[in-house]
Amino acid sequence: MEFLSILSFLGAAVVLTVMPGPDNLFTLAQSIGKGRNAGIFTTLGLCTGLLVHITAATIGISAVVYHSALAFNIVKYAGAAYLLFLAYKSFKEKGSSFNLEAGDSLDYKSLYKKGIIMNLLNPKVSLFFLAFFPQFINYDNGHVSVQMLIYGVLFLVQTLVIFTLISIFAGKVGSFLRQSPTLSKRINMIQGTLFTVIGLKIAFSQK
Repeated sequence: MEFLSILSFLGAAVVLTVMPGPDNLFTLAQSIGKGRNAGIFTTLGLCTGLLVHITAATIGISAVVYHSALAFNIVKYAGAAYLLFLAYKSFKEKGSSFNLEAGDSLDYKSLYKKGIIMNLLNPKVSLFFLAFFPQFINYDNGHVSVQMLIYGVLFLVQTLVIFTLISIFAGKVGSFLRQSPTLSKRINMIQGTLFTVIGLKIAFSQK
């Protein structure tokens, strides 16, 4: 693996990571609704899910899902249903206000699990790896699986950094909104809307 190839990969990965997508919008929604730490623990869950996708792409399981329309659709619609369920819960609580100190009593374990589930139920992640990673593989050097794994780890690290920054920024936005009783009562609506958008985006996405 050449240093220039790694730099090119990281540059492309950063651009793709900051583009609006299910995972970063999910982190944004959690951070605005529940604070910075909620976003960070969600990010840790998402990155744990990435480990599974990276491993699957490295050993070829993702290719099986890609070529099976039934398997792809099962995972896709399960993910969409999960997001719409979270949206329903947010809309159901639309009239409640957020406590400025709510971050102290957050269930971080639950947020971490949500991050994992959200990532694993998005089949586009593994398919993205299958389409993106091979462009940077040097097949003349051999050890294709090792190269895929290395690129996967690099992708995970830059995702962790960027999503953490998103969590910090969105957490500040959420904190500002919670200072106003009127706006505070609308945070659940904002969160629910984001969940709905993500869920529909996954449901109507194509391979």
